[in-house]
Amino acid sequence: MKRMISGLLAAVTALSLLAGCASQPSASDQVVSEPVQAGYEEGVSIRVAALKGPTAMGLVELMQQDTESDERHYQFSLYTSGNEVVPLLAKGEVDIALIPTNLAAVLYQKNEQGVQVLDVNAGNVLYVVSHDESLSALEGLKGKTIYMTGKGTSPDWTLQYLLDQSGITAEDVTIEFKAEPAEVVAALEHNPTAVGILPQPFATVAMMQDQELSLNFPLEDAWKQFSPDGNGIATGVTVVRRAFAEEHPAAVAQFIADHKKSVADAQANPSEAAQLIEQYGIVKAPIAQQVLENFDPMTAVSGEEMKTWVSGYLEMLFAAAPDAVGGKLPDEGFYYLG
Repeated sequence: MKRMISGLLAAVTALSLLAGCASQPSASDQVVSEPVQAGYEEGVSIRVAALKGPTAMGLVELMQQDTESDERHYQFSLYTSGNEVVPLLAKGEVDIALIPTNLAAVLYQKNEQGVQVLDVNAGNVLYVVSHDESLSALEGLKGKTIYMTGKGTSPDWTLQYLLDQSGITAEDVTIEFKAEPAEVVAALEHNPTAVGILPQPFATVAMMQDQELSLNFPLEDAWKQFSPDGNGIATGVTVVRRAFAEEHPAAVAQFIADHKKSVADAQANPSEAAQLIEQYGIVKAPIAQQVLENFDPMTAVSGEEMKTWVSGYLEMLFAAAPDAVGGKLPDEGFYYLG
């Protein structure tokens, strides 16, 4: 895939990859109770934090609808890094947050199991880009220099896992980490035989800037080959503070429903959603529309399907780097199944 729109890369370099039931039992013996009726609670305004990327893209319709409502049920804040959001959750200054999946697992382990996962909000967002149109599979990375961002984060661990499973050793590739996606694009310009791994919307931005770049394949293609349940990469999840969920189960159930509708509305009207995405400072509308129409990285999967997807993803990350998920896999209490 090749694009010819330039000059938009700088506008989004601050983006980050990259987001009821009754009172919950302890993490070790959580049971699923009867579903709670969703509903807005009088006097309750849920504080929601999201990252400027695919996770926030799925919220823009809800953000706009809430802004236009006579009664405000939510307070939205957007950030560029999950590290900005975690302290807010820990201090109780945010009720719901959309963050990387592995970060949610680490937070669960370190914060006395004080958060739970409501839904998966971002699936596969990682793509291989290069100047070689024929590159179409993970095996083609052998012997290549790979530029990417996110050393010591999910993209890094995801790639390491896939290379290991594919029999590609550290001696077979040269991985160079850059501070931001713009540096990856610049490196590819200077080394046209190299390969870049970029998340959306950066992969789209890169091709808009360099019309010679090709979108080769998503890392999810390889991930699914090794996934025991056939699920793809669960990049981002939505978490809720356990204390808030216990106190306001109806409001939490309503958010889950509102999030699903917001994502569906954006998918059904990408042009309109793209304008809102730019309005909220997430990414320029032309980029957003390209991403929504061609890659659709947003989702809002909850319940048992969420649990299967997230647990499988974390198991694979744990196999690659235990520290990536907090040193051990989260127990059943990690999953909100209200």
